[in-house]
Amino acid sequence: MTTTIASPPASRRKLSRRTLRQNLLGYLWISPWLLGFLFFTFGPMLASLGFSFTNYRVINDARWIGLENYRYAFTQDNLFWSSLAITFYFMLASVPLGLLGSLLLAILLNQRLRGETWFRTFFFLPSLTPLVAAAILWIWILHPEVGLLNYLLSLVGIDGPPWLGSSRWAMPSIVIITLWTSIGGGRMIIFLAGLQGVPQELYEAAVIDGAGDWAKFRYITIPMISPAIFFNLVLGIIGALQVFTTAYVTTRGGPGRATWFFALHIYTNAFEYFDMGYASTLSLILFVILLVFTIIQMRLSDKWVYYAGS
Repeated sequence: MTTTIASPPASRRKLSRRTLRQNLLGYLWISPWLLGFLFFTFGPMLASLGFSFTNYRVINDARWIGLENYRYAFTQDNLFWSSLAITFYFMLASVPLGLLGSLLLAILLNQRLRGETWFRTFFFLPSLTPLVAAAILWIWILHPEVGLLNYLLSLVGIDGPPWLGSSRWAMPSIVIITLWTSIGGGRMIIFLAGLQGVPQELYEAAVIDGAGDWAKFRYITIPMISPAIFFNLVLGIIGALQVFTTAYVTTRGGPGRATWFFALHIYTNAFEYFDMGYASTLSLILFVILLVFTIIQMRLSDKWVYYAGS
């Protein structure tokens, strides 16, 4: 007895070929990005992982030393823990203030005020300024003798601090510069989009129930824009833990290493000491820290982030 296997109908074969052709065409269109990711992102990441287990100082061949770089980082590098602490301090100071400031600006721009377009433009312009240019501008603004800020403070009888020249005021200065360049940028736009997506029927129902402005904000606005808050929070923490440009241009990690951020520590070991093996180790540690923070936030988001479609 013989069994005959029926061949797929011609329409199905034609559909499969069409799907295959569409998939190949899609991969062809994204191939420039894929090649760029493989050669300029994923490839260097793998190379950095390998270099982290070696003693590699660019001019010499890489020599395998196993976990020695990691042991040195956690037990002997005096700047490792201090730079991590400074970076976390900056994150705790800048991220909440940045989220709150961006949310308040978005709420203001969501009031349908006269000249709303001009206000959006003015608030967004600082975020378009390159970080290096913004840092140079603020070096002048915060200059203790000829700076604009101390001059304005002197008009009201306040003797302004040395700002970037003081180990006490250098970190607040970096936070101010960071907030100026970020509050009115992408975070504000995301919050504004979230606010405009809140159904007006919810507010109308709350008014009928006798809810005030604070109750509507707490029980309607915040839950409805919680995905935008979560998204900005994740990106804010990632950006804060990688802060580099502002500190490098304004203070170079000083004074007294008061602004010696972890990314600056990586840069110094890589491009001033040319210790690429140890710099790769520090980079991998920072990657793991960012990954852990992101995973924790993803796990905790189920308890406070509300998605309308869920």
